[in-house]
Amino acid sequence: MKSPSTTNMVSGLAEAERLADFVLFTQRSCILNLASELNRGNISFPQFFLMAYLSSEDYLTMSDIAKKMGHSTAAATGLVDRLQKLGYVERVHAAEDRRKIMVRITNKGTELVARMRREIAMNLADIMSEMDEEEADTFRLAKSKLAL
Repeated sequence: MKSPSTTNMVSGLAEAERLADFVLFTQRSCILNLASELNRGNISFPQFFLMAYLSSEDYLTMSDIAKKMGHSTAAATGLVDRLQKLGYVERVHAAEDRRKIMVRITNKGTELVARMRREIAMNLADIMSEMDEEEADTFRLAKSKLAL
């Protein structure tokens, strides 16, 4: 006979596997839609993810960007250069130290991120509306555990 902790672990693993299936399915669906939209604006996924970070911050420094993106500062500079040329971000000097460059998202960038978030939310709502009760329970449990 299995101990209660073993039973809980097996049950937890089964829940985790169902959640992994959900994440993979929804990620694929969302990424496909996101890719087609971003391709129209010549935006890469890393550039979009950078704009998403920037949309939730007043600004980020180049070293902040490099750290969040898992890139070198030089690679982060390349991402910012391209987005700045497209009008999605801007560089500003810090008031206390003009040598320090701050990057912030523009209204154009904010609008793109907001539009993509709405599309992702609509896509997820469609997927969630097709869930059976067990899938919905798994989703609700994961959501509560992840504090989303």
